[in-house]
Amino acid sequence: MPVRIRLMRFGRRKRPFYRVVAADSRAPRDGKFLDILGYYDPLKQPFEFKVNEEKVKAWLERGAEPTETVRALLKRIGIKVNQKG
Repeated sequence: MPVRIRLMRFGRRKRPFYRVVAADSRAPRDGKFLDILGYYDPLKQPFEFKVNEEKVKAWLERGAEPTETVRALLKRIGIKVNQKG
């Protein structure tokens, strides 16, 4: 079961708000997830991105792969993520 750290969309039309979750890669984008790690609000100036760093690091140690968007956001707040491949 490959686990991905990815964004889960909330909010109304044209007002997106995202939760950062750990989810099975086969689950739908807004479907079943394993753990909530934080949130991302792209509409605030500057954008707001808050995560529980201990939970993120624990999931990364267990082999979870972040999506490209989450990887870039984690890099901006100083969490080092090794790239595979």
